[in-house]
Amino acid sequence: MPLCKTKDILSHATENKFGVLAAVTFNYETIKWAIKAAEIEKMPVIILFYPGFNFHIPQEFMAHMATALAKDASVPVAVHLDHSASYEVAVSGIRDGFSSIMVDGSSLSYEENVALTSQVVQTARVFGVDVEAELGVVGSGGNIDHLTNPDLFTNANEAKEFVERTGCDALAIAVGNAHGLYVKTPDLDFTRIKAIRKAVSIPLVMHGSSGIPDEQLQEAVNQGISKYNTGTEYFRAFYDALKSDEKSSDSLSLLKNVEEPIIEFLRAKIRLLNPNGCSL
Repeated sequence: MPLCKTKDILSHATENKFGVLAAVTFNYETIKWAIKAAEIEKMPVIILFYPGFNFHIPQEFMAHMATALAKDASVPVAVHLDHSASYEVAVSGIRDGFSSIMVDGSSLSYEENVALTSQVVQTARVFGVDVEAELGVVGSGGNIDHLTNPDLFTNANEAKEFVERTGCDALAIAVGNAHGLYVKTPDLDFTRIKAIRKAVSIPLVMHGSSGIPDEQLQEAVNQGISKYNTGTEYFRAFYDALKSDEKSSDSLSLLKNVEEPIIEFLRAKIRLLNPNGCSL
């Protein structure tokens, strides 16, 4: 199956009320395991790379590996550059071959965010690359204010105007979710999700899905959020599998032996995000 456009995967998910696992990756194995889990479940998957991981591996290497594996996959796979904080970083994702990119202007003023996102969208259109944007403060799970202050959340009317003015293809929203480990159990604002879903026609994205209770994630799917970025839980599953392995005698066998429990974690997450039993 050819490498797929993120917009096409998410549009199908939105229409059929399922969520797509967007797995944050940092090496060959984390890409391979996410795709293999999706193939077993016969569901699409999105492979993410965060530019801040360039200290570990250059994003162009990740793009080449992910696109090569995606082209050989039996299910739809998209390859996405996450959280580009500037025009230059976003465009580097286009250069390196990502099928979609995220430009994150959420720390800027509303008008600055509109301007930055519009500039990235205009460039991405030339190359047929999809653009995800962010509106509202999807901050840190360690900051109570980011989890509970509605003034930091995405406003439905602003979201409608933002999408119309920028032409972005997907929108990450703040509704009580945040990145990293949560200091308290999240309490998603479903009234706000419903209002945003009604206000905009493009797919909606949840960053920080790790640590959100299962029932809330499934309700978010039913309310219309289609893409779920998962990094913290994925990295923890990897770490826990490494810690619990008692059979390996070298690094190569270690990676082989931890593969099964990590794939099982990913499969469970894919099933969780499909509460209505949808299929390709």
